[in-house]
Amino acid sequence: MASTDASAGSSAAAAQNEQQNCAAAGFKLKFCTVCASNQNRSMEGHLRLAQANYPVISFGTGSLVRLPGPTQSQPNVYKFNQTSYDSIYRELEAKDPRLYQANGLLNMLGRNRAIKWGPERWQDWQIGAPRVKQLDQKDQGAAGMEAGVPDIVITCEERCWDAVVDDLMHRGAPLNRPVHVINIDIRDNHRDASIGGSAIVDLADSLNKVAVEERERVGPAVFDAGGAASRATFDERVPEVLSEWQERWPDLPATWTLAWF
Repeated sequence: MASTDASAGSSAAAAQNEQQNCAAAGFKLKFCTVCASNQNRSMEGHLRLAQANYPVISFGTGSLVRLPGPTQSQPNVYKFNQTSYDSIYRELEAKDPRLYQANGLLNMLGRNRAIKWGPERWQDWQIGAPRVKQLDQKDQGAAGMEAGVPDIVITCEERCWDAVVDDLMHRGAPLNRPVHVINIDIRDNHRDASIGGSAIVDLADSLNKVAVEERERVGPAVFDAGGAASRATFDERVPEVLSEWQERWPDLPATWTLAWF
C-alpha cells in the first residue's frame, strides 16, 4: 500500500511540475517521435522539436537496435533501454573510426548522446509513468514531459505506425485519453531525416496553433485535463491541419488516426 501511495504521489508531483512549466513557457503540445531503432529519424525529430521548445520524448519499435556494420550481413546490434548512445559511439569508434565516420554513424551518435541517455523501446514504455529522472539528466525536451503522456505521436515509417497503433489497441486504453498518431514516411538516411525534422516542426507548429485556439475557447483547465470531451474540438480540426501540411510537404506521405492511451 505504501508503494502505491508513493507512486501516486510521484505521478501527482510530475503532473504539477508539468503544469508549472506549461504556464511559465506558454502552452505547448507534447510530442513523441518514433522510428525503428530510435537512432536517426526519431532522434532528428526529437532534437528539432526540443530546439523549438516542445516537450518531447522518442522511441524505437524494433526488437533490437540495429546499425549498419562493415557488411550488410554484419549489422551492429544493441539492446534497447540498456545501451547508451555514448557506449555505442565509443564501441564503433574503437572498431573502425574511418568507416563509421564516413558513413555518418559517429556524427549521428554524437548528436544523439547530447540529446538523451540511450535508445528506448516503445513496447517497453509505461505510458504515464513519471519521467523526472530524464529531467534530472537534462534530456533535451524533458521539461514539460514529466507526467509521461504526449498529445501527439509522430512515427517515421509505416511499419512503426502499425506497431504503435497495434500496441495501443492491445494496452486497452487504461488512461482513457485520446492521442493522435501520425505517420510521416521519411527515408532512413541522414539527408532525408534532416528534411523530415523540418517537416515535423512545421506540423507541430500548425497543430499547436490550433490547440492554443481551442484551449482558449474551452478554458485552460478543461483543455489541459486531456479527456475526450475537453479536446473534442481540437481533435476535429487535426485532419484539416494535416491536409494543409500535406500540401506544403507533398513528398512526405502522411497517415493519421485517433487512438487512446
